[in-house]
Amino acid sequence: MTVNTEVLLDKLYNLRGSDSDILKEMDRQKNKAEQTRDRTTEEKAKLQKDIANLKQQREELEDQGEKFKEVLQGIHREDYATVLDRLRIDFDPKNLLEKLDKNLPRTIDTVERDTKKAEDELVKVEEEMNTAITTIEELGIRKDAALANQEKLNEYFELALEGHINITRDSITSLLEEFGFNEAEQRETAKILMFPEDALFAYDAKVKAKDKAGKSISEVIQEAKTMSPEVEEEPVSPVEDTPVYSFEEESSETFDTDDIKTTVIDTLKDCGMDYLDFTSEEIDDLIRNFDEQTVRDNIELMNSKNISLDVFVHHIKMMYDKELRRKMELLLSVGKETMDIYLNPNVLVKYNYAELERVISVIRANGMNPKEIPLMAY
Repeated sequence: MTVNTEVLLDKLYNLRGSDSDILKEMDRQKNKAEQTRDRTTEEKAKLQKDIANLKQQREELEDQGEKFKEVLQGIHREDYATVLDRLRIDFDPKNLLEKLDKNLPRTIDTVERDTKKAEDELVKVEEEMNTAITTIEELGIRKDAALANQEKLNEYFELALEGHINITRDSITSLLEEFGFNEAEQRETAKILMFPEDALFAYDAKVKAKDKAGKSISEVIQEAKTMSPEVEEEPVSPVEDTPVYSFEEESSETFDTDDIKTTVIDTLKDCGMDYLDFTSEEIDDLIRNFDEQTVRDNIELMNSKNISLDVFVHHIKMMYDKELRRKMELLLSVGKETMDIYLNPNVLVKYNYAELERVISVIRANGMNPKEIPLMAY
């Protein structure tokens, strides 16, 4: 297997920096796990409260039901027939007892089923929460190890560049194995470090020249964000391009917000999505900016790209973004994979099409390849 030296050095120097893809991915996973931990903590508390209320209801149904039976059994309609008939009061203790005997057990069974369902859901939520907590702890350990490995890798490079390399081949290959390098990449890197040649010095000089010019990836992106547009652009937020239903403003026409909510929920279900995956705030946001055709088109777009629809969770604005297709196609056209976009959907939320196009242009103008710049840095 032949290893391209330039590509290998790209990968190695990425690992050396603070914007290492490995470190960024760990941070992304940790952030996701922390969000899951916080969400499930809230869900657990709510379920525990619901279960306690249901158990209390069951006890009260049994207790109050028995007491009500005793009261009714001690009342005979004929003892109060004159009053009941003259006042036309429909009161029949015998009939009420029959209904009580029939319906009370059924109601208690329903409460028990609801309790069992909530308890089962609580088990799932606790498992998800515990998994998230474990993931956070494991990522903390893994990041500490990754930082230690990064420090060691930087030490090896500095020794090689100074001409004082005294590291064994096994030390280099075992370190690179920790980073997930294959055997061919390990051998080539060991060769580069143990017997440094012009390719290494030229690459390092190019990196340092970029650093000296003050053009880091983050600075290039920031430049793209702050530079003044040369042409009149479309509104920044796709919200301004979509019909907004305001329930607070006065209008000559009135419409039922429940109807709109029902339409939103039905649309999501029809497109294979569960509205319960979204928070109430997200659903409210979608209702305020709902355009059924746009929502359907954007869901179909993700399906056509084989991107999981859970990409919309916590990114509801994408669902009603009229520029979503153009932004997706733009990212794909510069070489981004659909998996990159799925893992980093924020880039589709934070920019409108004109802004995203400008960011890519500035990256290219600074001699960088947009394909090689992680979307997290955009």
